[in-house]
Parts: sequence; structure tokens; C-alpha cells
Amino acid sequence: MSARLQWINRHMWLAGIDLVTERQQATQEGRDLTSIAAEFDRLLASPARDEAWFDAAGKLLDRIQELPCHHHEPSNLAGIRAARPKPVALKPWRGSRAEFLRRLHGGWLGRICGCLLGKPVEGWHRENIQLMAEETGNWPLTNYFRYPTPAEEKRIDQRQPKFKLRFGRWPTCMRGHIHGMVEDDDINYTTIGFAIVKTHGPEFTQQAVAAFWCENVPLLHTCTAERVAYRNFANCIVPPASATYRNPYREWIGAQIRADYFGYANPGNPARAAEWAWRDASISHIKNGIYGEMWVAAMLAAAYVEKDWIKIIRAGLAQIPAQSRLTADIKKILATKSYAEAVELVHRQWDEKTSHGWCHTNSNAQIVAIGLLYGEDDFEKTITRAVMPAFDTDCNGATCGSLWGVKHGVNKLPKKWTRPIADLVQTGVAGYHEVKISKLAKEMVDVALKAAPTRRRK
Repeated sequence: MSARLQWINRHMWLAGIDLVTERQQATQEGRDLTSIAAEFDRLLASPARDEAWFDAAGKLLDRIQELPCHHHEPSNLAGIRAARPKPVALKPWRGSRAEFLRRLHGGWLGRICGCLLGKPVEGWHRENIQLMAEETGNWPLTNYFRYPTPAEEKRIDQRQPKFKLRFGRWPTCMRGHIHGMVEDDDINYTTIGFAIVKTHGPEFTQQAVAAFWCENVPLLHTCTAERVAYRNFANCIVPPASATYRNPYREWIGAQIRADYFGYANPGNPARAAEWAWRDASISHIKNGIYGEMWVAAMLAAAYVEKDWIKIIRAGLAQIPAQSRLTADIKKILATKSYAEAVELVHRQWDEKTSHGWCHTNSNAQIVAIGLLYGEDDFEKTITRAVMPAFDTDCNGATCGSLWGVKHGVNKLPKKWTRPIADLVQTGVAGYHEVKISKLAKEMVDVALKAAPTRRRK
């Protein structure tokens, strides 16, 4: 095998030659694949993954982008705005700087706690999360995960012989071993969003976001759609083309987890938060991938001024196309009558055992809505009920923790969850490799106030 093929096989996200995901993605976009179905079948059936195979697969990905879509889901900002429903009426934000800090700090720390809860079981199937938690006395979840004792591990193996515990990568994410927040992409992107606004101001551009990534974030610290987009930047493929060129992950969850600072910085202003999120998302995602980031950013902005979770969810939906798949999927959750019913709905619609199912924006957005809707406005229940259904556990725990924290403020977060964090976070972003959470929260507020459209009360 050539050195190039070895590299491609080791870094498939970077190459973007993922025909299984592309076929699912293109079908869900509403593209008619009839004309290329035979070529798909031939390439997927081929045992050879040589230079000729990868060249043919790349050309097939290019042809897919030329096929028409039957869903009307715009990716450009003007099109998105034209397709939105009526806005949700919200009270204006009148908080002082101290109140702004209390709420933003709450969102930032709540995000970190929720992320840490879900990180050890990211990629696990629902049955295995439950098995692990049951055998360690933590089901339904009420605390961070811990290592099983030898006796507990033996029982886990007896109940599920094919299940292999995989905690080696995250030893400091387990209860009793936690001291601060380890690096995670969900946390990196909040820091990146803040640093971009700090550096470029509220009028930052798509090109500024792309340049910031290249200058301040190592390539292999990004994942899926972000890694493909980063490759495209390096090859001088600029936004918005960077989101579509050989990028099967263009509607995956990556943009949705980048929303938070744009929401934090715009209290009571979901439209502005969503517009900032669009600028960020559109460098790597399209359609529902973009909508996920806009939805979360708008909800965070609304959480400063609204107490009802359903209204907060609807305030987020008001910033994305009314006829989008994401809107339809969130409305399915809003129509459920119980937590169990909602979780089963997601598992019927999406296959957690496929990468596309557990990494897609919409499946995970549904779980975020579940955590908010059925968390009983309790921090612990909100983040644990976002992690127990599986799918992208650290992302969903983080987003729900962030929203709860903004709504209630840092002083309302339970010490049980915040004490192990020790006010410390590590990131992969240049200049922020290890920082105090409280110090960074203060700087986030200062930057937000400087970028505010109107002067705020001191």
C-alpha cells in the first residue's frame, strides 16, 4: 500500500471519501441517486481500496453535488430568513453586567459539566450505557461515571460478553479522577467562537473564521465536517464551497456544538445570535447542519429572558426554515407525552449503530429538546436525560447544561457537579491551553459588551 493510501485510510475524515455516509446524506437531502446507483453499488462492493478506487469515489462525490435536491432547504442567509416562521415575542434583556456574568458563567460552566458527564461514553450504544451505569449503581444517572470494580466488571462481561469497556482514553473523566475539564471539541469551539469575536469584532466574516481555525487550532483536533472543511481551506477552497466539496458530513453535529458563544454574547437577541451562528456554520455545513447551530444559538439568547422551555425551543425554531427537516424533527419531540416515548421515537427514526445516525444534527437536536423538555427544570435531570439516550452524549450533555446554566445562572449549578471541575479547563486553542473558567467567563462578558449593538447598563 502506498504512503498516500496509508494516510487516507488512517485519516478518513480528512479525505472525506465515505460513500456509505454520502449515500445516506444525499438521500436525506432529497437527491435522486438513480443515475449513479450502479456506480455506488460497484464501488461499495469492490474489495480493492487502491488509488483507482479512491479517484473514482472522489469523482462520484463530485457528481452528487450536481444532482438536484427535492427539499427546499436554503443554506444562504437570505433564503433562511425568507423561510422562517413568525418570530417569538420576547422581553428585552435589561440585566446589569453582574447579572450578565452570572448567567454567561452559568452557561459556560454548565456546558463543561454536561460535556464531562457524556464524554466517557461517547459513541456507546444505549444498552451499554445502561449496563455500565446499572452495574456501578448509577442508573438512572445521578452522577459522573466511575470505573467499575473488578467484581462489577466481571458482571458486565457476563451480561454482555461482546461489550468491551473503553475508558483508557479518558481516565480523568471518571468520578474520583476528575480535576478540571480535559480538552474536548465541544469546549474548544466555544472558546474559538469567543476568540473570533474578540479578534475580529461582531462583523467577523466566514473567511475570518476559516483563517482563525488554520492559525490557532491543530488540524487533527477537528473532526468530521470540520476536518474536511479545514482540508479545503488549506487547498484554497473557500466558504461556502468548503462546506460541500467532498464533505459527506455536511449535516452532522459539528456546527451545532459551535453555537454557544454566539448565544452567550447576544442576550435577548435570538436573531443576531442566529446570524452569527450562520456565519460560523456555513464554512463547513449546509442546510440542517447550519440550522442546528442557529437553533442552539437562538435558544441560548432567548434563555436570558424567557423561563418556559417550550417557548425557548420555539424561539430557536423561529430562526430557521419552517419547512426544514430539523423543524419537523423537533416538533415531533414537542408532541410527545413522556420522556420514554420521546427517547423511543428518536431510536425508531435513527440508527445509533451507524455513524450517520448517531452523529447527525437532527438526531442529536431531538435529544437536546428531550433533555430540556423532560429535565423538569432541574440541572441534574436535564443533563443526565440528555446523556442516557446515547447518540452524541458529550455534545448533548454539554448543550443542555449550557442552556440550563444561562437560564438559571452559575450560583444555581449544583456543587456536586461543579466541584470536581475546580474552575479549570483545558483547550486545544492557541492562547487558551489551560485557563480558569471564571476568568474566561469575565473576558467573554467584556468582549460581548464591546460587541453589543447598543450600550448596556453597567
